[in-house]
Order: sequence, then structure tokens, then C-alpha cells
Amino acid sequence: MAGRKKDTQNRKLFPEEQRDLFEKSYMEEMEEQKNRPVECLGMTFANDEKRREYFTGKLREKLQDPEFRKIEGFPIGEDEDILALSDPPYYTACPNPWIEDFVKHYGKPYDSNIPYRREPFAVDVSEGKTDPIYRAHSYHTKVPHLAIVPSILHYTEPGDVVLDGFCGSGMTGVAAQWCGAAPKSYRQKVEANFKAQGLTPLKWGARRMVLNDLSPAATFIAANYNIPFDVRAFAKAGRKILKEVEQELGWMYETLHTDGKTKGRIEYTVWSEVFTCPDCADEVVFLDEALDKETKRVRDTFPCPHCGATLTKSNMERVFETRPDPTTGEPWKKVKFRPSLICYRATGNRFEKKPDAQDFETLKRIEEMSLPPEIPTNRFPIEQMYHGSRIEPKGFTHIHHFFLPRAAQALATLWKKAAQHPDPRTRHMLLYFVEQAIPGMSVLNRYLPTAFSQTNRQLTGVYYVASQISEVAPGYNLEGKLSRLTKAFQQRSARETAAVINTGTTAQLSMPDDSIDYIFTDPPFGENIYYADLNFLVESWHRVVTNAEPEAIVDKFKKKGMPEYQRLMQQCFAEYCRVLKPGRWMTVVFHNSRNAVWNAIQEAMLAAGFVVADVRTLDKKQGSYRQVTSTTMKQDLIVSAYKPDGGLEKRFELSAGSEDGVWDFVRTHLKQLPVFVSKDGLAEVVAERQSYMLYDRMVAFHVQRRVTVPMSAADFYAGLMQRFSKRDGMYFLPDQTAEYDKKRMSVREIIQLELFVSDEASAILWLKQQLSQKPQTFQDLVPQFLKQIGGWQKHEKPLELSQLLDDTFLCYDGKGDVPSQIHSYLSTNFKDLRNLEKDDPALMVKAKDRWYVPDPNKVGDMEKKRDKALLKEFEEYKEAKKKLKVFRLEAVRAGFKKAWQEKDYAVIIAVAEKIPDKVLQEDQKLLMWYDQAVTRMGEG
Repeated sequence: MAGRKKDTQNRKLFPEEQRDLFEKSYMEEMEEQKNRPVECLGMTFANDEKRREYFTGKLREKLQDPEFRKIEGFPIGEDEDILALSDPPYYTACPNPWIEDFVKHYGKPYDSNIPYRREPFAVDVSEGKTDPIYRAHSYHTKVPHLAIVPSILHYTEPGDVVLDGFCGSGMTGVAAQWCGAAPKSYRQKVEANFKAQGLTPLKWGARRMVLNDLSPAATFIAANYNIPFDVRAFAKAGRKILKEVEQELGWMYETLHTDGKTKGRIEYTVWSEVFTCPDCADEVVFLDEALDKETKRVRDTFPCPHCGATLTKSNMERVFETRPDPTTGEPWKKVKFRPSLICYRATGNRFEKKPDAQDFETLKRIEEMSLPPEIPTNRFPIEQMYHGSRIEPKGFTHIHHFFLPRAAQALATLWKKAAQHPDPRTRHMLLYFVEQAIPGMSVLNRYLPTAFSQTNRQLTGVYYVASQISEVAPGYNLEGKLSRLTKAFQQRSARETAAVINTGTTAQLSMPDDSIDYIFTDPPFGENIYYADLNFLVESWHRVVTNAEPEAIVDKFKKKGMPEYQRLMQQCFAEYCRVLKPGRWMTVVFHNSRNAVWNAIQEAMLAAGFVVADVRTLDKKQGSYRQVTSTTMKQDLIVSAYKPDGGLEKRFELSAGSEDGVWDFVRTHLKQLPVFVSKDGLAEVVAERQSYMLYDRMVAFHVQRRVTVPMSAADFYAGLMQRFSKRDGMYFLPDQTAEYDKKRMSVREIIQLELFVSDEASAILWLKQQLSQKPQTFQDLVPQFLKQIGGWQKHEKPLELSQLLDDTFLCYDGKGDVPSQIHSYLSTNFKDLRNLEKDDPALMVKAKDRWYVPDPNKVGDMEKKRDKALLKEFEEYKEAKKKLKVFRLEAVRAGFKKAWQEKDYAVIIAVAEKIPDKVLQEDQKLLMWYDQAVTRMGEG
């Protein structure tokens, strides 16, 4: 026996034996791992199964408490369905009772004595949308995790707790884990970028995550992205399911090859909508006649196959058919579709053909089968859906209507087998895998003849049933996905769960005050994505559906306008502000081109207590950020805001309404701003360090805390000059000045901010920028100014260049000493004028009639004169009996500010009702005064 054993060890093993030994070793290791003790939230369990059993029992008890189900945003679903979807304490498909325990266990209590300082993150990042993990599961909007990682590294340290209250598919959690699992090449790239920008040295290591979303569909995806699982076991189970479905339902996807003998395997069947010819009234199968067989494109015009009349899609009428609803037996009227084309594989090649008699016989046999119980049959909330009008007229009102009979049988079988897997974690991953086929196996899946694949061709962000549907086989849809998922998750090295996932509203998070180290969030923006509506299809399969009542959205079908959206967002930001540690940061990603939504977001953040420190646009083509000041937002924005530390808030309570309070805020704010931002040998002006931006932030800080602003703009600007150092139009604290001067020497030039002239205020800023660099004559400015005012707002009263100059700037008349501003420019740029005294005739001649920016000590008088004119015009608006179509926006702003200072809130509301609602919503300053006035009137 010993000799035989030795002989076995010495001989070379065959590949099959090697595989068997490896498989046996792996299974033994997995079995051993399953029985290892598990630590969870300070408790120790015999194994992970016992951990899950304990917390599931606790969640079951919690679900039976009526008060628990009254929590705002609690999803719609039965206890058993919520339990089946959950993996407590890490993930619950309802408000998570263990969030507070998680944060207390892993987080560090706030300590004001521990120093913390970061500048707003302003480093270019790559979007990384081709990364396998990013593509593992789709969602309506996703920020790539590789674009989030640098921000987390900048603002936090290993072990810190990061929050994303609108987590969607959970990419912020993936990014937090990536901070501890990134490969060496990626680390070197990021480190080099940080070093080049002079940022605080980063520290690698995983961070802890709190993820939240209102949608159970979103949190289920997020949980499976962030909770570790046995990738090998998942892949094996996935292959087994696909094989079993093929064995059981393969006959449904068989077709006879054109040789009349060979059996082929269907990849997809194209169904075409049926119309009637307006001339002969005969039925026309649209794709049969409109598809050009050579170019694979749908023709705009084509002949009727019956009478030869020229047809277009628009001059035909849809054909409707009535058949029994498979669940109720009641008459179901819907648009008529017919199979038009079959794509299949036979003899190792791909072929296309028209359906034959045997194909129609197979489809008839399937149609006679009863609807599987796994198929949801609930009705869409069409009356409350923006896209309800797209689907109801075509007869698609219930979930099961979205699946052709064969697709319904296949998808139900896939779902049933995934849901029956004995291991909970593998089961969830199998459902995560199968649910991705739901839209692609529904009637939403359009046929695109020129596309490489017919998988998942549904229009994003909308329910739309096209005239050509591609009904794909389950293997065609999922086999490639299984391979990609396995490969993607094999790259993950996480062994423990670093995240807790909650399903509920961000306005009510069960976490302690001042407990979160950083927030990265990509909230819903206005009406660009209807998340609850779009998730309804998938959530119905899980049988746990979003409670849309607290959803922050603009949706007329749910009776939510911009004011309701702003109020809901303010509640969410207020909760963010409550749980974030003082002095810490929040990054907000913004995707919306509507100024009104952008202003609502800003107002919501400010009202919640945040201070905006930096706004940048994301250049998607180059993966770079550019700082902006314009309110015309046509690109994605990255907004950096901070929660003022407790010291500032306490000091402000004592000095509110005084000049000391103003300058305390400015000093604190300047500490939070980037000192120097450069790239490729160029530096940029930091917008937030400019005088007018500092003034706006100071005013907002006072107004949101309902404190009178104690000084005018002119006094503020004069005070800035006296108290702070000025460089390149920006203001710095003393210690920041030395740093800026040193770094300024390392770049070739500084790039001025790009300004867009659309109204009086932006025109003045543009003129100030031009005249600060180069005092010019009226004749010099006219052609430049005319080029800039092409985007002048229709509601904005047109102003002549001469009036703008007279109101705000000074002109040298050729008498007396040449002003310093002009003297400095001329002596620097003209050799023959260098070293001349200010009263030199040659210098005076060259300087005559040039406009320039006045000294701060002269600005006050000019501001008072301008304010007087603006307030006089505002008085006219107060007396106006009709709506104001064209007006001076600066006059309204000045009037609102004065009325707010005088606590005359009724005037603000009255004038606001006279101006177009769009103007009010799209002007951040007006919106701030108006919202505060409405709040104060309501309190009074």
C-alpha cells in the first residue's frame, strides 16, 4: 500500500485529475471558511450563517412593529419579501436598524481638538466607464468609482466613515473599498497627480461606507456590489442555471434551418408592429416591408405589399388586437405584433430567416401555457407616471404585459432557479445577475438592425415600446454577462464587509450627530430621471417597491414642482449637515442643464447650513474639471461644500449682525479655499477668492441664519483691501500669500475665468475684468462689448455700454495726475512711457478718455449712487399693476435685499409674483431672498 501511494504521488497527474484535486481543495477551503467564527458589530458568531440567522430574526421582529413601518420612505412590500431581499445587518431592503451601531462601532467620535484641514478637491480625474466593475450592473445614472476614489483619498483617511445618501448602484462604496485594493500602477498614477497639485499626501486603505437610497432596486444592486461573496460558487451556480434552463426550455428556441433538416438555436426573434394601409386597409407587417435587406436600415418610404401605394410610418394606423389577459381572463386590447425575422445558429454559423409554419406552431404552443407564478402581475401606477402616456395607449398597463409568452416562461424559470439557491449570499448574486435580463427580455428591447448585439437595446430613462422588438433567448442575453461578472468580481480582494446599506429617505438617517467624515453624493436633479417609475419594473419582480412619496423630484404627475423639489432636497441636505462632522466636506455631483434646478440645489445646501467653496465643470472628453462662475450650466458640475466648524457657528451667535462676524466668516472661508490651482504650467484664478464671490457667500451665510447683513458691498470691498492680501484679483490670508507667491513663480501665466455676459451683473463683471487688465477708451470697448452681449436675457432690460461705464467705473478726462491704474498699465506696456511722472504731458495724452476700475475708497460713493438709481426703479416695480416682462434684474436684487434688511417680507413676495417664475427660479440671489421671505411670513 505504501509503495502504491508513493507511486501515485510520483506519477504525473492527468489534467482531469489535477482539476478534480484543485476542486476538492477549493471546496474543503470554502467549507472550512463557512465554519469559521465571524465578528459583526462587536458580536461573535460561530459562522456567517449564524450571524445571518440572528440578525434576520431581529429584523423579522422589527418588521412586526407598526411604528417601524411608519418611518418615512418605508418601501412597499410584505415582510417575507423584504426579508428575502435583505442581508442584515449589512443590508436591509427597508430602513436599516443597525446603521447607528455600524457608525459607532467603526467610526471615530468627533474631537474638535484633532486638527483637520483640506482644500476643495480640484484635481483632474478619469471617468473610468470602461472598467469591468463599473459595467457589472447598469443603473440610470452612475458616477464611475474611479472618478470618486481620488476625492475620498483627499478628504479622508483609512477607516473613516463615508456617506452617500443617494447611492444608486453603490459606486461610492466600491470607490471606498478600492482605496484599499487599488493596484500599484493606479496608486502611482494618483500619487503623482496629488504631488503635482501640492495636495495633502494621501493615505491608502479602505474606508467604511454608509450607503442609502429610497429605491430597493438601487440598494439591492449597491449591496451586491459591496458585500463580499464567493465568486467561484456564484459562477458555478450561474452556469448550472443557464444549462438547466436550456435543457428544460430549449425546445422553445429551436427552429428548422433553411435546408429543411438541421435544427438551429434561436438567438433572437424580431417582432414587428402591424399597421393598416390607408389606401386598401390591408394589414402591413412594418418590418417585412420597411427593412432594406442590403443596408439593414429602415426605409422612410416603402410600397404597400397589397396595393403598391407609397407608405410611411406616419400615414398608417396601428392595428390593435383583443385577447384574454393571461391573469384575469378579461379582454386585453393591445397593439398587434407579429414575428418577422429569426436570427439563429446552425452548423456553426449564424443565419436569418422568416418564421415558418413550425415556428408559428411552437409560438402557439407556448402561448397556450399558463403564466408562471414568478411573473409579477401588478399594475403600473400610470396616473402618477410621467411616461404612463407612452405605454397605456399601446395596451401595456401591467408588468406581465411587458413580456411575450416565451420570454415570460424563460425569465420566470431563471428567476425561480436563482431564488431557490440554498446559500443566501450566492442567491442574492444570482438574482443580481438574472434581474439584468428583465428589461432586455421585455418588449422594451428594440431591434436595431445595424447593432453588433441585440442585448439590452431598451431606451434609457424611459418606458418606450418600439415598432420592432427583439425577443432574445436567455443564453444570448446572459452567457456573456456571466463571464464578465465573474471576471470583474475576481479582481476584488475584499474579505469583510466595509459597508452598511439602508433603504429609505436621506431626510431621515438613523445616525448620531457629527459622526460622518465625508459625504460624496449624486442626488436626483429635478425631472431628468424618474427613478421610482423606472425602477418599478425590476422592483416588481422582487416584490418590494419604492415608496415615492418622499422622492425629491420635479414631476407634475406626482404634483411636485420646483418648490416641492427644493423643500425635499433641503430636508436631505439638512440631514447631511446634521451627521457630518464640523469642518468636514461634502462633494455634490450635478447633472442638469436647467439653471432653476442648479439654483434650487444651491439654495437647499445653503439653507441646510453648508457653505459652497468650489464649483467646477467636468469635461467629459478630457476628464478634467474647469472652475466656473456663470449660472448657465450645460455640463456636469462638481460642487465642494463644507460644514462650518462649531467654533465659527458659536462665535457667529455672539457676533451676528456685526462687522466682527463678517470678517470672522471671511477668514474662516478663506482657510477652506484652494490657495493655488495649476495644470500644465498654467494657473487659474480661484473664483471663490474674488471680492464679489466672497461678498455673495458672506451675505448668504447671514441670510440663511436670518441675521441682518451689517455692511454694504462697497464697505465690504474696502474692508477686504484693508485686511487681506490681494494677488491677481484674489484675496488671501497672510500665511496663504507666501505660499501663493512661491507657487505663482512656477507657472508661465494665470488663466482668467471665463465669463458669459447675459445680464447687467455679468456685463459689469466682464467690464471689470477687461479694465483691470487694460484701461481702455469707450471706442476700444464697443466692438468687444457687442460681441459679448449676444446671449443677453430676453427679460433683462437692455443697457447701453455708456450707462454701465458711468454707473460703475471712472474715466480719466486728461486733467490732473494720471490715475495709478492707468499709469501702471501704460508704463508697463509702452517703452516710451516708462519712468514718466503721473503729470507728464505725454502720459496724460495717452491716458485721456480711458476707463478704469476705481480705488476701493471711491467705490463706496459710486455704489451708493448706483443703489439709489436701482432702488428708484424698484419702486416702479412695486407700483406696477401688471406682470413685468422686461425689467432690470439688478434693481429687483437691490430691492429684495433692502426689503429683507427692513423685514418687509410682503414686498419681496409681492414683486416676486410680478416677475416670470422662470426668472425667479433661475436667479440664485432672488431665490434666496424670496425663500427666506416666504419662510419668515409663514412663521409670522
